[in-house]
Amino acid sequence: MKKTKEETLKEHIGKNATDSKIKISNSIDEIKKKLEKDFSRCSDFVMREVEIGMINTKVIIAFFDGFVDKQILSQNVVDPIVKYSGDNEKKTVLELLKTNVISSSSLMELTTFEDTVDSIVSGEAVLYVDGESKAFKIGVKAPDKRAVEQPDTEITTKGPREGFTENLRTNTILLRRRIRNPQFKVESIKLGEETKTDIVLCYIDGIVKHEIVEEVKRRIDRIKIDGVLATGYIEQFIQDGKFPLFPMVGNSEKPDKVAAKLLEGRVAIIADGTPTVLTVPFLIIETFQIQEDYFGEYFFSSFLRILRFACFMISIYLPALYVAITSFHQTIIPFKLFLTMAAAREGIPFSAFTEALLMIITFQILSEAGIRMPRAIGQAVSIVGAIVLGEAAVSAGIASAPLVIVVALAGICSFIVPPLMKTGAILRFIILITANVLGLMGIGVASIILITYLCNKRSFGIPYMTPFSPLHTADLKDSLIVVPMWAMFSRPRALTEGQDTTRTTGKSFSKRGK
Repeated sequence: MKKTKEETLKEHIGKNATDSKIKISNSIDEIKKKLEKDFSRCSDFVMREVEIGMINTKVIIAFFDGFVDKQILSQNVVDPIVKYSGDNEKKTVLELLKTNVISSSSLMELTTFEDTVDSIVSGEAVLYVDGESKAFKIGVKAPDKRAVEQPDTEITTKGPREGFTENLRTNTILLRRRIRNPQFKVESIKLGEETKTDIVLCYIDGIVKHEIVEEVKRRIDRIKIDGVLATGYIEQFIQDGKFPLFPMVGNSEKPDKVAAKLLEGRVAIIADGTPTVLTVPFLIIETFQIQEDYFGEYFFSSFLRILRFACFMISIYLPALYVAITSFHQTIIPFKLFLTMAAAREGIPFSAFTEALLMIITFQILSEAGIRMPRAIGQAVSIVGAIVLGEAAVSAGIASAPLVIVVALAGICSFIVPPLMKTGAILRFIILITANVLGLMGIGVASIILITYLCNKRSFGIPYMTPFSPLHTADLKDSLIVVPMWAMFSRPRALTEGQDTTRTTGKSFSKRGK
């Protein structure tokens, strides 16, 4: 098959990059000097020099203390080397070590000194041999420190309760346990000039669109930064738009949720050292979906999903509607309710807008304090603070009781959809200001601008409002309503167009009795 110009250029660049690297010296003393220079003032760096049994050839084993399991290193590498009693059997020293001496299951040859240094700082042990211009990377990393447990950010009452950890390989294993398919691909990348963080891209070949995978790789390749300490760093570089108001990249700490997204044709991005996994493309409908929607009765899940959407609307529109009606459109309020509201506002020195603004800011402060405080006292501070401040504000004549109820209800509704909490807080202020200027007309104008903004947004080439705009009737089965799993015949067409879109035929259900 003839190679394209782009593939030929990539191979040429890769070859030149490899040729520019320093080769491994065949002198063990020179290697020792280089290691001592590169890792000077590193008290946790270990360089063990031993000889191979009867051959009397020197080798150096270099690693960082704490990364490597010393017991496994001693049993599988150091002891066999020191105690080797045979001859070279007409093999090179490297072949002898690889086939007869070292019993580690993970062994990789390295040809450049930079690759050996990168392996050491990544937590591997590297073995250099006197007289050879190659080295071995030995997989003897210490096991992960934190056990797999349920994440605090995504609590579920039904379904799997495993969560990702900070260990990269543990996270890929959690996904492979759920997707046992050779088409499940895991591609490795290093990011960060100083940190050289291990990043992996996960996708299912044959389901995901190749254009999406290539676009993800293209955006990641453009990242030039000194360090990547979490997936949040990557998110800011690859998201569509410099200052997006809505989340443009999905994130989760649950393997079952990420596996479900991969089966729909998305790409997952995992970074070593963080339990949060990114998924792209991301659609706005995903903010209202939770994994438990697919584990229970579909009609009840549909009701709860619609309720979440209604709660988000209440959280951003209710304070603005209160200000617009009380300031501009008093005639649409029932007379008895109007008398009650007028009596409650009697003696309040502020306008409805100023009053609402103060209450919303106070609620945001209490919410932030409850999140940032230690868990033992955070909830008490937020709950007691809200009760005390609300009651004191009404008693002191700073705020009216109806407005306190409105702001409290809007704030509580904002917690129902966690992915849109920050977005809802900003929209609440914007729509409140437009309501204070133009009343209900201002709310209508703000709503039109918001809908237009959302319809113009794209996530990795996929319209953000899919399946509503453009309309995909086949994909409405998993939008604001949820149909039974046996009725979800196909994957989202926008994500898997041109690939395998079949999810189920529904035949197993049709064979059952009524």
